[in-house]
Amino acid sequence: MLGMVLACGDRAGRIVEVEAYGGADDPASHGHRGRTPRNEVMFGPPGHLYVYFSYGMHWCANVVCEPDGRCGAVLVRALAPLQGIEDMWADRPKARRQRDLCSGPAKLTAALGIAGDHNGVDLIDPTSPVSLRQGDVAPAGHATSARIGISAATDRPWRWYTPGDPNVSRPPR
Repeated sequence: MLGMVLACGDRAGRIVEVEAYGGADDPASHGHRGRTPRNEVMFGPPGHLYVYFSYGMHWCANVVCEPDGRCGAVLVRALAPLQGIEDMWADRPKARRQRDLCSGPAKLTAALGIAGDHNGVDLIDPTSPVSLRQGDVAPAGHATSARIGISAATDRPWRWYTPGDPNVSRPPR
């Protein structure tokens, strides 16, 4: 997914950082304990957006990636802003630099305008309010590290990012 473009309306960014989350075998996953109304979208079909509310204040966006009936999604952690940047600034007034607009899961959803009403949308459907498409520029490479901001399964190297990109949320641990 690195290098792909996530867009909502007239705002878009190139994906520069992601983390993978599995199902029953991944204690850090929302699907670890099985299907619930909250995580239903995570169980497929692939290509849909799983949006959840984190810490009672932030939206996070994931791309469902496993076959229908199996749990798995990729959290979009950071974007390089591409279009609609003035609108992103309006929705992220505390950002001091452009690289701060989308350098974290909650920051990028606020900048793009993604919220709970986007949960379950088909990212491939051209009429969808949120889309995922191939980018114009392939990433120069990728690096991996352990996932960040979690307390379980912290040893899994399931975080991928574009090395040297200033929009990546934080250096690897």
